[in-house]
Amino acid sequence: MKSLLKFITCGSVDDGKSTLIGHILYDAKLLYADQEKALELDSKVGSREGAIDYSLLLDGLMAEREQGITIDVAYRYFTTDNRGFIVADTPGHEEYTRNMAVGASFADLAIILVDAKQGVLVQTRRHARICSLMGIKHFVFAVNKMDLVGYNHERFLEIEEEIRTLEKELSLENVQIIPISATEGDNVTKKSGNMQWYTGKAILPYLEDVNMESDSEEKGFYMPVQRVCRPNHAFRGFQGQIEAGTIAVGDEVVTLPSTEKALVKSIHITDKEVERAEKGQPVTIQLNKEVDVSRGCVLTKDAELSTSNLFTATILWMDDSELIAGKDYFVKLGTKMLPAVVTEVKYKIDVNTGEHLTAGFLKKNEIAVCNISLSEKIVVDKFNVHKTLGELILIDRITNMTSACGVVESILNQNNNNSDNVAFQYNGLKARGDVFEEFYYNTESLSLSKYKPIEHTYTVGDNIPVKGESYHYPDTIDILVLRDWVAIKVRDKKIVDIQSIDEYQYTGVTIVNGRGFDVKVNSNEEVLKFLNEYKEMNEEDEIKFLNKWVSLETYRRVIFHSNFWAI
Repeated sequence: MKSLLKFITCGSVDDGKSTLIGHILYDAKLLYADQEKALELDSKVGSREGAIDYSLLLDGLMAEREQGITIDVAYRYFTTDNRGFIVADTPGHEEYTRNMAVGASFADLAIILVDAKQGVLVQTRRHARICSLMGIKHFVFAVNKMDLVGYNHERFLEIEEEIRTLEKELSLENVQIIPISATEGDNVTKKSGNMQWYTGKAILPYLEDVNMESDSEEKGFYMPVQRVCRPNHAFRGFQGQIEAGTIAVGDEVVTLPSTEKALVKSIHITDKEVERAEKGQPVTIQLNKEVDVSRGCVLTKDAELSTSNLFTATILWMDDSELIAGKDYFVKLGTKMLPAVVTEVKYKIDVNTGEHLTAGFLKKNEIAVCNISLSEKIVVDKFNVHKTLGELILIDRITNMTSACGVVESILNQNNNNSDNVAFQYNGLKARGDVFEEFYYNTESLSLSKYKPIEHTYTVGDNIPVKGESYHYPDTIDILVLRDWVAIKVRDKKIVDIQSIDEYQYTGVTIVNGRGFDVKVNSNEEVLKFLNEYKEMNEEDEIKFLNKWVSLETYRRVIFHSNFWAI
């Protein structure tokens, strides 16, 4: 079976991107007879005085032909004896940077054209940076229009030096530089006799032979769940594409974010049952027991994945309206889509210099690093570790248009194994809690959220912060973290004991729960009744339980804020 190479052509306006691909198709005899005839006829009324205009093979829109430029992304499939190809020919003008980013998002390799007369331009840098942002690891810089500079070797060396500087600046990988003439066919499908000083391969032979195997394979097996399949009461299968690793019948997998363990009972590829499957295959996996898994969850094995709802991402803003911190969006990450807030635009990136620029907002086609907060924790990782779980798009909640694309750079308040950040720990006991976190009402997004992830784990002997902007507790207090069944005794701001609630004795001290809400009890009997009702409570009774036993307003209040770091 032939391997498939997905690549993109990009560069500045009129650098010859469409012409290059058209010439490859024409020279390699990859056109039908009627296509070839139509090309020759169209070229007679084109801009090359009757000579064949190879760009017409890809510029399908009449408006593009009339302007002599590519506006939309043109996709073309072709195959040679050695390999199959899908190419995306993308616009060069800055106005259409977002179109170019769409093409880059699917590609494994980028061909960036550089005009031999002009050298490396702003758009060259922009496109190289975006391709790198989209995870492309292989680059071909095609120095085009060498015929217009007399196939001059010295001119090529000057441009090669500019490209090597750009390569270092952006930390590009696997860079090949090839001098070509897309219109005349020099070094397009075969070596040119006009540039004897160039000893490398022509474009097409290089594309046929380039090794696309990744040097950094993703660790372990993981499969984002696209769909839960239930054709009958006896079968429940999880469908998706394997993004890394292999899986076999009998393997133990962990479901995220629920962290349940189960064995693989069967694996199905279309209507056939198989013993094992590997990366790239769409499968249906049946497990040996019921687990809490739905669309957006992930099946894993030895992948060391984690969950979080707060991360830093580099994004390319694609919307006509400006991005302002605090606005709500939908985030699509993996197979999960959920509400999110861009909580902070940390800085913009100058596409020319790579300089970090202070910015409170973002305009179309600008690149920036932002903090993003999700409405719930999902399986997420850095893009350079697990690609599928680190690439995302932002969707406008009103227009449903794609506003930005980007990649995850770092995970904030990262939770391995899906255990929440520990607020208290002592003698093997661990307790989660939001008791020291601020509650802010964001006037930009009109929503209430928590602020400041837990940055410290407290133990016996530590002093605790009893006062913040939105909370103020007594210096002496008992904290009952019900979900972890742990009691924390605080006397004069210092933790004097951390114990199981089974050992807890009420002594008349004020009690709050793990979120800092006042527990309305005044006797040992009321405490026991409160704890027993909690143990017997089901999900439907939670609201009734909270309204009966706790008060938010006693030690907490909500602070208005125009922007904040939400959790």
